[in-house]
This record gives sequence, structure tokens and C-alpha cells, in this order.
Amino acid sequence: MRRKNFYIVSDGKLKRRENTVYFQNEEGMRPIPINAIHAIYALGSLTLTSKAVALLSKEGVCIHFFNRYGFYVGSFYPRETLISGDLLIKQVEHYLDQNKRLFMARSFVEGSILNMGRVLAYYKLNEEREDVENALNSVHTSKSINEIMGSEALARNVYYKCFDKILKNYRFDRRTRNPPENEVNAMISFGNSLLYSTVLSELYHTQLNPSISYLHEPFERRFSLSLDISEIFKPLIVDRTIFQLVNKNVMEEGDFRKELNGVLLSDSGKRKFITAYNSKLETTVKHRDLGRKVSYQRLIRLECYKLVKHLLGIERYSPFVSWW
Repeated sequence: MRRKNFYIVSDGKLKRRENTVYFQNEEGMRPIPINAIHAIYALGSLTLTSKAVALLSKEGVCIHFFNRYGFYVGSFYPRETLISGDLLIKQVEHYLDQNKRLFMARSFVEGSILNMGRVLAYYKLNEEREDVENALNSVHTSKSINEIMGSEALARNVYYKCFDKILKNYRFDRRTRNPPENEVNAMISFGNSLLYSTVLSELYHTQLNPSISYLHEPFERRFSLSLDISEIFKPLIVDRTIFQLVNKNVMEEGDFRKELNGVLLSDSGKRKFITAYNSKLETTVKHRDLGRKVSYQRLIRLECYKLVKHLLGIERYSPFVSWW
């Protein structure tokens, strides 16, 4: 049985009975066979029994928690079983060595900018694509992490200005957070949180330590390597999901609510977004090197493997860039 992501939007409880996890809420009890779970996204108030936690931990299932506003608050990250002391040393070495760290940071931003360009090319915004990709010149010559992040910010600002040329019926204007000022910003924030969690789940299934990063500063209480890798996939997964939802008139007025002096997704909006987001993760493309179809979610895992090879000196890292 292929493992799937499970998204829990309503309040409830996870309990264990033998080798099956059950989700119980006001509507009843639903079985979720343990071998069917890849990761759990808890967007409602979720209670877990110790027996359920023990089984999920044994099977390596991450649980990602979001508050009632749809903001990510943390993850249950099971005890790691794929441990490599050699790789850990190499990860730290690449962080401490300024040149090695700059290479990694530039690579993540390069992948992000080129994938922004691919999205704009899809919508035939070729002049704007050129403006975005011009930022690569300063990325390649940057001498510090702050300079690299500054170049990425300039590219993203140009990229975001194109949203109103792509979107129908909704205005974006500019990127705002904490809280999002409009519907498009609400979807970006929610989608980015989901993607961060998805990348974290894929990192768990590798020997990489998710707290050691290169573009974003490693801090306590966050898995910053997930932020690094997310930058590459935001345009392809989150932004394209938003364009699809808006331009196909899937999102309606009732899918948003005004709260916290801003705009947030309602429960119906979260469900619609999650459905489209997960469908995007499960969408397959034929991989150029592997010669077979792989899902978007698998592409994230493959990116992690490429990073492992680079850190171990097997193969120089090159960020994933869409070819479609």
C-alpha cells in the first residue's frame, strides 16, 4: 500500500488499536492503517494517546501541527533511525567553511529564481522573466549570506509584481505577513507552511540533520534546512497551486475570513487548498535522468539525496529546476 499524507482539519483524537490508528471526532471514528500513513497534518485541535504516539514514532510518521489560524506551530519529529556521523560532520563542516556555505546558499537561491522564471515563462511573461533572472548576476558575485538573500528578495519582488497579471478576480498588490492583508497573501502563507512541513517529512527519511542549514541561519526550535530547500519548490508547488485555485474559480468569498486585522483561510478554504496542494504533490512528471515518472513530492526527496551526495563529495550539487 502506497503511503499518503493525511490532513486533519476538524478537532478530534488519534488513538491506537493494535496496528491501526483511529481518528475520532463528533462524526464518529475513522481507521487509518499505519502502513498507509506518510505524514499527518493536524489543522484542528488534535489529542493523541501515548499508544498512538508510540506507534507513529515506531513507523517514522511525522505529525505537523497548525493553529486555528492556519499558521505552523511545530512538528512531532520521531526519533531518527537513519543516522550518519560522517554526514553530520560534513554538514557542519559545510556550514563553518564560508566558501562552502556560500556555494550552498547561492545554489538554493539560484534554484528559486530559475523556477520563478519557469512559472513566468508558462504564463508568457518573458520580459518579466528576464528581469527576475537578471538577479542571478548579483547572486553569483555575492560575498555574504546577506547579499545573497538581498538578491533573492529583489528577484522575488519583481516576481510578485507579476501576480496581478496572472491572477483573475483577486488582487495581490504586495507580499504581507503577520497577518496576511488579503486573500492571495493568506494562501501564500498557508501554502508555504504546508510546504515547509512537507520538506521536513522528506528530510526525516534521509540522513540529513534538518537543523543545520546554509541560506537561513540555524536557530533553536526550527528545522532551518527545510526552509532552504523549500525556496526551490515554492514557485512550482505553492504558487502554481494558488494560480490554479484562483483562475479556475475554485475559491469563493466564504473560503476566507477577516481576523487578526487581516485575511485568513476559513475551514472550507483550508480544505480546498489542501486538496489542490496534495494533488500537486501527487502529480507525476517524467524525470529526465531517471527515465521514469516521479511525483512532485518525490522530487523533494531526490533533492535531499542530491544534497547528501554533495556533502559527501560524491557529486557537485545543482538545484532542481523545472523543465516544463
